[in-house]
Amino acid sequence: MTSTCPATFPGHAQTAPTPAPANSLLTQPLYPLSQVHAGLHGTAYTVFEGSKPEAMDVEILGVLHDAIGPGKDMILARLVGAKPEYTGVVAGMSGSPVYIDGKLLGAIGFRIGQFTKQPIAGITPIEEMLQVLRQSNSSGNTSEDTKQAVISHPSANFPGTADSGNLPVSFATASVGGTSQADNMLQPIETPLVFDGFSPAAIDLFRQRFPTLGLTPVSGLGSASPNEADPAPVVPGSAISAIIVSGDLNMAATCTVTYVDPKRLLACGHPITQFGNISLPMTKAQVVATVASSLNPIKIVNTTETIGSFTEDRESGILGIFGKTAPMIPITLDIRGIPQPHIYHFAVVEHPRLTSGAVTVSIYQAMQDTNGSNDPGTYHLHGNIDVAGHAPVTIDDWIAPTGQQPSNLMAALAVAQRFDSIFSNQRQMPIIRSVSLTLDAAAGRHSALLVNAHVLDPRVHSGDRITVEATLRPYREHERTVRMSVQLPDTLTPGPVRLLISDGTTLDHTLHLIPNPTAPPLGLDATIARLNALHPTDRLYVTLLAPVPQATLQGQDLPAVPLTMANVLGPNDSGEGFHLDGETAIALASKPLDLALSGSQVIELQVQP
Repeated sequence: MTSTCPATFPGHAQTAPTPAPANSLLTQPLYPLSQVHAGLHGTAYTVFEGSKPEAMDVEILGVLHDAIGPGKDMILARLVGAKPEYTGVVAGMSGSPVYIDGKLLGAIGFRIGQFTKQPIAGITPIEEMLQVLRQSNSSGNTSEDTKQAVISHPSANFPGTADSGNLPVSFATASVGGTSQADNMLQPIETPLVFDGFSPAAIDLFRQRFPTLGLTPVSGLGSASPNEADPAPVVPGSAISAIIVSGDLNMAATCTVTYVDPKRLLACGHPITQFGNISLPMTKAQVVATVASSLNPIKIVNTTETIGSFTEDRESGILGIFGKTAPMIPITLDIRGIPQPHIYHFAVVEHPRLTSGAVTVSIYQAMQDTNGSNDPGTYHLHGNIDVAGHAPVTIDDWIAPTGQQPSNLMAALAVAQRFDSIFSNQRQMPIIRSVSLTLDAAAGRHSALLVNAHVLDPRVHSGDRITVEATLRPYREHERTVRMSVQLPDTLTPGPVRLLISDGTTLDHTLHLIPNPTAPPLGLDATIARLNALHPTDRLYVTLLAPVPQATLQGQDLPAVPLTMANVLGPNDSGEGFHLDGETAIALASKPLDLALSGSQVIELQVQP
């Protein structure tokens, strides 16, 4: 391997014309896997720079049986030519089509280990990729002409595979501890996931939430222009991108087109996420540069014009449909109280396993603008999540940093908790129309700990008005005393009762507004009602804990429930959520503070006859 990239690309593949899109799958000549053997030569196409695919010579080394899975074979090949020998098998090259005698053999989709001295690649047979169309047929995402083409094409019957005698021994039979060397070394080519506008901290958060995705996060090496017209045609070998976030922040995964006709395309030769049915915006892409690296060679990509939607993400590739619109959730975040206030506008894809994490990471990144100098800040976060056909989810939180987490991460997680409760609801499918948030930032850590609470005389009568004194310890300030006058109910019976003096989070737990993960799931209306009942954290609450049972049914509190009625309301075959407490929580008063409060105290009172 040379140290600099030669200016020319020798070999007959240099002059090979770029393959044109097919009129339909029926007219696309395919090279059968049954005829593949070592020594064959072909041509592959990929974009090294710009939008036009370039040709590479390909030498077939053999077929690896069951390399991808039971009954799923892979073709092993060597890429020949100055550019592939310089760059190696590059992240973003997956999906590059390979032709033999003008017939489509498959897509470059795998590489062999790291630090390899030769550009050895694994080719996903086109017969395997056609299964993506079959699976699309079963999910109703494909037109009738495509269904007929898949059924009628000669390759649809999978006529067999090549003899394993054509394989190099080291890949066909060698094993270590019962696991083949091919299993140890074989891996899908990484898909570059370009983060435009994201910091390294936000990318690390994405890695934590999606540790198993076959994506290589790349920060700052690329950009997005989804509304920019791109005259370059989409042909086999073109770069193509799947959008996860777009707008003021952008997140896009890029690979290469394998097959294309007027209605659809196949790409990648392996999954991006392997989430099955998906709906991700599909855009054209331009390769700014291809960077050679012994560890992680990669294409630097700019995404451009939106041309359709990816609808399937399967083991052997992804399917895109031209002209199909992928729904996205618009998010607005208005950040105030900083030297340069800013309103962020971006949109996130709708997907059960991608959306919540993408929302969290994007909001976290946007909020980093409030803390660029690493000084602690306190946030007032308020806004709503608009859910079609239901009441909006309201958000009202005061968030101060702790010793473990910064404010922007805590604020992002507060939004994520509410968003995920709706978006991942197990009882109903929500339609989230928008998320609108305002963040008022204030420099410094405005928080306090509740360290003590008492009343002047714990002996009280039913209906008395009493004064509660609470001692707060603000962060790095002198303690302060807060006094609250509260009216006791006039229905109290003689005996002991308790007062809970607390922050909002403790009260939420007391009222079971923060659900037990093992409890049966609630529907959307009950979930939204529970979320909207959460208490802001900038207030001091006084709650009476009366010694009478209280039930919670489907997220609703039923105070003072007789035990005989509790047996009727208890868990039943419908699986509705039910909880019974020995005390009824009765809100008495709350007092606004100018800081985020944490902590709780319980005072015992004696109700006199």
